[in-house]
Amino acid sequence: MHRHTHTHIYLYTYIHTYIYMISFNFLKVTIQSSPNFTQHVREQSQVTDQVSRRLIRTYQLYSRTSGKHVQVLSNKKINAMAEDGDAHAKLIVETDTFGSRVRIKGAETGYYICMNKRGKLIGKRNGKGKDCVFTEIVLENNYTALQNAKYEGWYMAFTRRGRPRKGSKTRQHQREVHFMKRLPKGHQASEQHRHFEFINYPFNRRTKRTRYSSSR
Repeated sequence: MHRHTHTHIYLYTYIHTYIYMISFNFLKVTIQSSPNFTQHVREQSQVTDQVSRRLIRTYQLYSRTSGKHVQVLSNKKINAMAEDGDAHAKLIVETDTFGSRVRIKGAETGYYICMNKRGKLIGKRNGKGKDCVFTEIVLENNYTALQNAKYEGWYMAFTRRGRPRKGSKTRQHQREVHFMKRLPKGHQASEQHRHFEFINYPFNRRTKRTRYSSSR
């Protein structure tokens, strides 16, 4: 009887220790996997997505400073001087990764908006390089900033006259890098576009002057 008692105590101690070790190792793995998973998501958002179906959107980019729209011209030049509904202002936006990185090209010309090593915006027929990829960043004021994927910290930007500004001279808080997505004039929203916000305010010179004066 005494021997059986010792045997039961031994078995109880062994089982208790075994369960403790399993619980400890599980907790250890769980704690370590969290940062690893975060790192995995970060890495996946920086590489081209070859798995998912490519999402394509069509919209215009309204420049906060020029009061007009970004356009890609046939001579590969890019500016923010197009009126609402202009053929060259219609942009085709292709998703590039699991995150919010996109490639933007002019629907009329087929040239992609890219950035060279000097921070200048240029048009390219082949938009596969990272210099032709931009990360969409939705700001607190509901405007969108477009940061170049190759040159981190450099943004697509335009002056009040609609001229491109060098990416090396841009910062996220500057008005020059702020844009509003708008559906092309006369373009009806479809299921594809309902997942994104578009604003079609009746902008004009008077509201533009009022906006500038109020900001000062």
